[in-house]
Amino acid sequence: MSLAVVYSRAGVGVSAPLVTIEVHVSNGLPGLSIVGLPEASVKESKDRVRGAIINSNFEFPAKRIIINLAPADLPKEGGRFDLPIAVGILLASGQIQSNNTEEFEMLGELALSGMLREVSGVLPVALQTQKAGRKLILPTGNAGEASLVCKDEIVAADSLLTVCLHLTGQKQLNFYQPQVSDSGQENHPDMLDVKGQYQAKRAMEIAAAGGHSIIMIGSPGTGKTMLACRLPGILPEMTESESAEAAAVQSISTQGFEPENWRKRAFRAPHHTASAVALVGGGGNPKPGEISLAHNGVLFLDELPEFGRHVLEVLREPMESGRIIISRAARQAEYPARFQLIAAMNPCPCGYHGDKNGQCRCTEEQVMRYKNKISGPLMDRIDMHIDVPRLENVNQLSDKDPNTESSLQIRQRVQAARDRQSARNGHCNAQLEVKEIEKYCKLDDSSQQFLNQTIEKLKLSNRAYHRILKVARTIADIEEQDNVTIKHIAEAVNYRRFDRISSR
Repeated sequence: MSLAVVYSRAGVGVSAPLVTIEVHVSNGLPGLSIVGLPEASVKESKDRVRGAIINSNFEFPAKRIIINLAPADLPKEGGRFDLPIAVGILLASGQIQSNNTEEFEMLGELALSGMLREVSGVLPVALQTQKAGRKLILPTGNAGEASLVCKDEIVAADSLLTVCLHLTGQKQLNFYQPQVSDSGQENHPDMLDVKGQYQAKRAMEIAAAGGHSIIMIGSPGTGKTMLACRLPGILPEMTESESAEAAAVQSISTQGFEPENWRKRAFRAPHHTASAVALVGGGGNPKPGEISLAHNGVLFLDELPEFGRHVLEVLREPMESGRIIISRAARQAEYPARFQLIAAMNPCPCGYHGDKNGQCRCTEEQVMRYKNKISGPLMDRIDMHIDVPRLENVNQLSDKDPNTESSLQIRQRVQAARDRQSARNGHCNAQLEVKEIEKYCKLDDSSQQFLNQTIEKLKLSNRAYHRILKVARTIADIEEQDNVTIKHIAEAVNYRRFDRISSR
């Protein structure tokens, strides 16, 4: 045949739209042209494909070759189209015969020797290929990643020649069998390392159980960073869908995705010098930022006031919607960004305001200016505000303190509470919508009166009102109670430190 059709997929954000590669070989002045909005890396594939075909013991046609990448208005980039282009040329020139190419989608970058090299963004491709009911041919190096979401439909190959032998039936390649990994065993720091700070650990447990955001305020050395780093160890296990969403974002990022991180929640801790683009993503070809890489995981911002104010303001919309849309003149990309924000800050520039040792020399104006680096709307979106005070004689606390629990013990309660939420809401309490709050956080008359008086006294916003109800609902779930009571509301209000201070 002089016309061949091969299927592949492009990468646009976390989606992988289908690309139909049409190859036409005809008589005329020898040459190869690629049409269909290819970028420079795709145009350069003609030289890689030529070398790979010749070094795989095939003949590169001395004819007029036109390669169309459809749809024409979809930008194509990278070396992922090398393999399907080479296979299309061999089919169109009649050097290989296959009647089942419509059953496959393929991608992979070719070396001049004909060997296949890994490409990025394989997980979204595997998900879409599975939905389309086709099998995926890809480099061996990408097979482990793709097999996490597309089982029994992955054909791993190491060269162009082995792909051709498989398509023609001369040597069938077996479906890739994923290696069984012990991904459930996560090695996180243990809560046992944190001495004292029982109230702070109680707040971390509530935050983990309900997926709530939290900010910790305390002097240097009180254990804020230790607590934050131990949060992943008490979070519930990720579901298959959560794992696939998080892995897909990491797969298309510059760092890529490692199969051993499957079902492990991300813990991102960018430095305070990070820019707004680093947090939300961007670039000419928009890439995901820290908030998307922390999807279904934890975003830890230490020394929160040291971040630029305009940098922190970009968090406001994603914290509400759970997604981020990056718009450029030529492109637009949408990424998921449902992260759990954990922040830490000092109470003043020197860090010792209100400390028992009395070391602070900051004026009230300096303290107020420092706190005002964090806007009210952003603080209002953080569910829990807690103090992490300095403890006396902390080094004398016994490691066998009966009040101290391991991360495993706390995680069991967190998992049980999250299971109750999943059965009732379908998601964690932090994601409750207004109608769901009215349905699942009903209060009796005395509890409603207490909450109304509290809201009026503290002059809280409607958003804060709903967030208090969400936290109270989580506390009730931890205690395995169906109804939210005054006790739960009182504890939830106690986790609004900045609101209580501003009302004085």
